[in-house]
Amino acid sequence: MAAGLAYQFGLRKIGETKSRSFRFVVIDEAFGRGSEEFARFGLELFKKLDLQIMVITSLQKIHVIESYIDNIGFVAISENRSRIRNLSIEQYKEEQNERTSIQ
Repeated sequence: MAAGLAYQFGLRKIGETKSRSFRFVVIDEAFGRGSEEFARFGLELFKKLDLQIMVITSLQKIHVIESYIDNIGFVAISENRSRIRNLSIEQYKEEQNERTSIQ
């Protein structure tokens, strides 16, 4: 996907001066079924191409994705209402540590 985007939009090669182009990619459930190695490879490639990404996925691969993201947005539905919660990755990790220490 990253290689296709680079070709289609003429993104500069790795190591060249960064362009001022808007480089935003939305990835919907791309890493849910693949291996952790595949997910890391893809995320590293997006990083090298200087692409900003939004990953939409369940939490099953969060331990792989978390080192590539700055914020997490949780969406939950209860009683026919959607609830959204935004956390920095640091806040998320702190809450996870607190939950682990309680158990």
